[in-house]
Amino acid sequence: MISRLSHLFVRTLREDPADAEVASHKWLVRAGYIRRQAPGIFAWLPLGLRVRRKIENIIHEEMERAGAQQVHFPALLPREPYEATGRWEEYGDGIFRLQDRRGADYLLAPTHEEVFTLTVKDLYSSYKDLPLVIYQIQDKYRDEARPRAGLLRGREFSMKDAYSFDWNDDGLEQSYQSQRDAYERIFRRLGLEYVIVRADAGAMGGSKSEEFLHPIDVGEDTFVQSAGGYAANVEAYQSPVGEAKDVTGLPVAIIHDSPDTPTIATLVDLANRDYPRDDRAWEAADTLKNVVLALVDPDGTRELVIVGLPGDRDVDMKRAEAAFAPRAVEAATEEDFAKHGGLVKGYIGPWSESGPVLGEHSQTGIPFYLDPRVVTGTEWVTGANIDQKHVFHLVCGRDFEADGVVDIANVRDGDPAPDGSGPVTTKRGMEIGHVFQLGRKYAEALGLQVLDDNGKLVTVTMGSYGIGVTRIMAVLAESHHDDKGLVWPEDVAPYDVHVIAAGKDDEVWSVANTLVGELDGAGHAVLFDDRPKVSPGVKFADAEIIGVPKIVIVGRGAVNGLVELWDRKTGDRSEVPVSQVVATLFPRS
Repeated sequence: MISRLSHLFVRTLREDPADAEVASHKWLVRAGYIRRQAPGIFAWLPLGLRVRRKIENIIHEEMERAGAQQVHFPALLPREPYEATGRWEEYGDGIFRLQDRRGADYLLAPTHEEVFTLTVKDLYSSYKDLPLVIYQIQDKYRDEARPRAGLLRGREFSMKDAYSFDWNDDGLEQSYQSQRDAYERIFRRLGLEYVIVRADAGAMGGSKSEEFLHPIDVGEDTFVQSAGGYAANVEAYQSPVGEAKDVTGLPVAIIHDSPDTPTIATLVDLANRDYPRDDRAWEAADTLKNVVLALVDPDGTRELVIVGLPGDRDVDMKRAEAAFAPRAVEAATEEDFAKHGGLVKGYIGPWSESGPVLGEHSQTGIPFYLDPRVVTGTEWVTGANIDQKHVFHLVCGRDFEADGVVDIANVRDGDPAPDGSGPVTTKRGMEIGHVFQLGRKYAEALGLQVLDDNGKLVTVTMGSYGIGVTRIMAVLAESHHDDKGLVWPEDVAPYDVHVIAAGKDDEVWSVANTLVGELDGAGHAVLFDDRPKVSPGVKFADAEIIGVPKIVIVGRGAVNGLVELWDRKTGDRSEVPVSQVVATLFPRS
């Protein structure tokens, strides 16, 4: 198949789009693959669709190999299935809701678990019908508050979502492993480096969740790895619980004046200056930081909680959102503090001379939680709930307790892996796939049951498996470009070869047309720059930005039967006889 640039619907741009924050966004727009329609919404142009279809074809092939069957559901769906599972409200402002002319509620689907489940319920009733794996590639819609980074985080995006249905847990394990294996094959074929990490299931629910992350500096996810093989998204990392200690003989808690010390740094400086220790200097890790957070329900209701954590740690808001899901998490506002007179900003603590003031029996009624490291026998410097005062030698389990434990502190390089496999390092990554063992959450909510081998009704158990198709294209562009444009991997490039007629002589055009015909006849997709009034320099610049890795330049050497092969990946150029071009570029043709 031959595409002629003189007729192809594409225009390359010499300037970066004003809203481009990352390389993939910049180059996909500049090279004419996509065009912005609104924030987080893009039109797909011919070049973009060609790359997208190649990615989709690889996915289709591996899904079929794994025994999955393709279906296609609408993007516009009614409210009722999502209400039955509770997700109509759980999604809050994160989805697009609308009404038809009769006032019936609909949404633009952010994901399709409900309708997959109901369709299987309509059609299957026996364990003999299972196992079943069905999938689709379909557009999804999420009302991102701050859509950015082009295709990496948009409001409309394409996903491959597959669902497995089994009548027992052993079957789910097998289906899950089969899909997990298929994902590894897909990403290997796409040439994408990946790390499989433990993940938090979030609103999806289920007993097991793993993400496929592509390590990349612009990634939105932070994950941890140990040399011993542990890997997890930070939301799923579990801090080891501290070891409880005997409280006997520990110093008595005492309140000290601590003027102008609303921060950990100022508190530590004052402690070392005015109340020094005999054994060593006070450190931030000796202090208990009490952070006030607001938990926000989808209807806007706010509840305050206080979390005590070592002063050398900060709250990781992603970990907090996972811990308190489905409620959103925000830092407490000045208005929140004003409504709770018992909160002394900058000097909050879990104790006062008159006894506990926070927690289940607190005067404020605000729940008080502790970091896993704060256990019985640990000794702290923390707020005394009195302006300009802190309490020293406050002992957990002796002087204060909490309403529960939440693990929301930031994870750092050197923290221990929960499985004992050594210290972890933190890295950035972009999610390209996610697999869940959903279990029976959706089947129970929607009544999906079948008769088992004893003739008894059992609830079906499910798995969910997603790949971000359009995100993968952005990740590939992010990882395969240079300072002149895109450099696609061969398996996803829009064309197999880009032929440039670089000259005005009749011989150049005759050789170029003959060569293009030979390449097409050998079964290769050809992009032919046949624009008659465009200079070679412009043609070369367009070839660089478009990013087909194999380029043939038909120029002055054509009169001698020679053309130039240009390897876009390495930049190498070499002359070869016209008669050897096909065999040189495609030795297995």
